[in-house]
Amino acid sequence: MSIGGSYAYTQANSSSSKNSEQKTINVGKRAGSDDVSAVNIAYQTGIDPSKVAQADSTYEKVTTRDINWRKFDTGADVIAAISSGSIDIGNIGSSPLAAATTKNVPIEVFLVTSEIGAAESLVAKNSSNIKSPQDLIGKKVAVPFVSTTHFSLLAALKHWKIDASQVDIINLRPPEISAAWERGDIDATYVWEPTLSKASSSGHVLASSKQVAEWGSPTYDLWVVRKDFAKQNPEFLKQFVKISTDATGKYSQDPKAFVSNQSNLQKIAQITGSKPTDVAHLLAGNHYLTPNEQITLLQKPFADNIRQTAEFLKTQGTIEKVLPNYGAFVTNKYLTTN
Repeated sequence: MSIGGSYAYTQANSSSSKNSEQKTINVGKRAGSDDVSAVNIAYQTGIDPSKVAQADSTYEKVTTRDINWRKFDTGADVIAAISSGSIDIGNIGSSPLAAATTKNVPIEVFLVTSEIGAAESLVAKNSSNIKSPQDLIGKKVAVPFVSTTHFSLLAALKHWKIDASQVDIINLRPPEISAAWERGDIDATYVWEPTLSKASSSGHVLASSKQVAEWGSPTYDLWVVRKDFAKQNPEFLKQFVKISTDATGKYSQDPKAFVSNQSNLQKIAQITGSKPTDVAHLLAGNHYLTPNEQITLLQKPFADNIRQTAEFLKTQGTIEKVLPNYGAFVTNKYLTTN
């Protein structure tokens, strides 16, 4: 199964050096229940405060584990890599999660980073003559298939009472969207950073995922783990969750102070490829859930959300079936309020 569209760099404990190829690292056995081999983590370029911890090698320092961070362009690619066994933990959205769990990929959600807002948006090219949603009919709209933006695009079209078959929806990854946008091959795109900012510089927003959520179709940015890895590495996952929620909590407690620190903006831009000047606005485009909110969400509501997403995807022909229950793919046991 192809896992194209990624690159890797290794952060060995406190080291922040980047390498063009993934390293295999062997370390000695330490006391404790967790395995001690390097952890392979797939991340994407969505904007969130935990990217600062990633840039600072905080995950490596706290866990004392070597981590191979691999950047992927889409959640579908992350799921393919997890299925092949080359990735242990992956950052995906709620739409590819619904598709993967419906196919019984052995993963579970253990952390929800955010409810996605304006950080994902539908942008129309200024030269496309798209002034209103109805103008999308007959136009070329690019989106990564089975992504949160694909889900949001379909939900928005349904809200606007536009049949998806009336729009020429093209499956492209974000880097391909940027190239197609520059060539003038597409009229609009529903996408995330850094492609979103690039498109917005010569386009205008028709709708954001914040609006789509208000229309009844929320999407989430989240972390999943292979079940076999989770069973062998519970302490690592608890530490990973705490580092991540500490980072988002620091932002939520005082957003102005967080974004006034230029170092934070530079680090997030470094990891995501966004412009530092865009980061503050994009951080404000999401709602970052507290540990308490996550514990409640992951008890049952999130399993219901996966099912609702799967049901919608089935109506659109994206998946073939819907499972009776998605509770086996959700856990809150690595979260703590301490």
